[in-house]
Amino acid sequence: MADTQKHAYTEDSIKSLDWREHIRLRPGMYIGKLGDGSAQDDGIYVLVKEIIDNSIDEHVMGFGKLIEVKITEHRVEVRDNGRGIPLGKVVDCVSKINTGGKYDSGAFQKSVGLNGVGTKAVNALSSYFKVQSFRDGKTKVAEFSQGKLVDDSPEATTKQRNGTLITFEPDNTIFRNYHFIPQFLDTQFWNYAFLNAGLTVNFNGEEYVSRHGLLDLLRRRANEEATRYPIIHLKGDDIEVAFTHGDQYGEEHYSFVNGQWTTQGGTHLAAFREAVVKTVREHYKNDYEAADVRTSIVAAISVRVQEPVFESQTKTKLGSLTMAPDGPTVRGFIGDFIKKELDDYLHKNPKTADELRKRITQSERERKEIAGIKKLANERAKKANLHNKKLRDCRVHYTDLKNDDRYEATLFITEGDSASGSITKSRDVQKQAVFSLRGKPLNCFGLTKKIVYENEEFNLLQHALDIEDGLDTLRYNRVVIATDADVDGMHIRLLMLTFFLQFFPDLVRNGHLYILETPLFRVRNKKETRYCYTDEERQKAIAKLGPKPEITRFKGLGEISPEEFGKFIGDTIRLEPIILRKDTSIAKLLGYYMGKNTPERQRFIIDNLRIEKDLATADAVPEEKLVAAG
Repeated sequence: MADTQKHAYTEDSIKSLDWREHIRLRPGMYIGKLGDGSAQDDGIYVLVKEIIDNSIDEHVMGFGKLIEVKITEHRVEVRDNGRGIPLGKVVDCVSKINTGGKYDSGAFQKSVGLNGVGTKAVNALSSYFKVQSFRDGKTKVAEFSQGKLVDDSPEATTKQRNGTLITFEPDNTIFRNYHFIPQFLDTQFWNYAFLNAGLTVNFNGEEYVSRHGLLDLLRRRANEEATRYPIIHLKGDDIEVAFTHGDQYGEEHYSFVNGQWTTQGGTHLAAFREAVVKTVREHYKNDYEAADVRTSIVAAISVRVQEPVFESQTKTKLGSLTMAPDGPTVRGFIGDFIKKELDDYLHKNPKTADELRKRITQSERERKEIAGIKKLANERAKKANLHNKKLRDCRVHYTDLKNDDRYEATLFITEGDSASGSITKSRDVQKQAVFSLRGKPLNCFGLTKKIVYENEEFNLLQHALDIEDGLDTLRYNRVVIATDADVDGMHIRLLMLTFFLQFFPDLVRNGHLYILETPLFRVRNKKETRYCYTDEERQKAIAKLGPKPEITRFKGLGEISPEEFGKFIGDTIRLEPIILRKDTSIAKLLGYYMGKNTPERQRFIIDNLRIEKDLATADAVPEEKLVAAG
């Protein structure tokens, strides 16, 4: 009876939240996962995108060719030269849900979104938010804190050009210990430039501008020296595609809707993948396997859809089935375009057509070569999983779309039983899994994918991740390499990076691979304990805690107790994302570090021999130098 009374369902149980309270209580509904900025789809980048999207919509409608973005450590400032928000609606447009100009289809057509939430979410999730509109010689300013209006200034005269200025600081009570990674912003701004001819984005003084759209994107993303034929670039009304084939494993796709990067694809990407296979089969009059056609493809597709429907507020996956109300289906529109334009292109460019056919034939041959061993390896993996203690799984996975924790699904790849034991005892079993390596993995540089099935360690890891057939079934959003901070640990880290880059590069390109940072030192006295990740932090801790504090040097993960380890893989986890720079060639990168000992590499190692001395004296060493020494 007491328990029933305690949880009584009465009128007092019914709560009404205003717009800002709801956004702050359930931020994931509006911006996806929160995160600290170490992942490309973390919320702080969504906040930046939501503001810039409004400026992009102005450009698409023919107003404004320049967007200026300034981002410092914790503050973002976006200024466009569009029409400017109507002055009488400045406050409403950033603080009233379902208020905005995008509901007027005459003012905004084929914009990124129509639900009127984005800017309000930024406002509610910012400790400081300022909006200023410049319109026809007049200006209006309003300032907010956590969505609450704190200053509503009257209209004033101005000599500045028309447009809108938004300034905000993400709330550090929601985005804890956040930081912006320049490489992620760089990718974001280049995509805006590629998709909007004539637009210039100025980010902290650097200009982003493109003349050739998706052709420029692929030139930037693909290693042209390794492509099998010149990039095929096709354009039509409301659609643009570009693709080529290389020698890498997997598929690499970049898909966009109305200028929005749909990182999870959707109906348009599925239609494109199907249409390429169908057109190729008909052109060559050969019923090729779909996987053989798409293996090693690097492709980009952009479409413009009227009133797009996305599967979430963050707009990362298109759900629309039609291009416009009462218009053609997305699948039919894209299929018809590819069928005509690609077939025409291949007829007009027989040399390219021949190279494409050779690449498909090569993929077919490689697939048949490993078919037998693949079947045996899969059977071994299934049997091993019954009694296998290498994987200590978690309860939620990245592919579990119904679970709010899916973005936090993490697999730690550890070396040895002691390290995996510490993580296993201290992990969150709901979200964190552990895969234990046995000794040093094989150096797989220069080997074919056949080795993934022949090598038990690689085969079991591949099955644990469920990435044999691509990332659609990836079970963990974050794959974290957790090794000791010594030379052996760095060598294992390098071997694992080689494995992923060689056989599953799309896992890296899509921002799923990380390095776990663990403290090198513990500095404590009777009152306080500090964990330090660098020698500089150690020196500061010693100065802060006074004379003769106890200093412990952690040489391996197994030396850190499970109680302590829980602090380093919980809310304050430090992860270093593995980011491929725009000009990185995977083949050249692996060839340099994992190939033959060339004079250039020997010279680099000799120049960095001091690392051994630095490690011995516990000095902090830049990551890239440790990897090189490994």
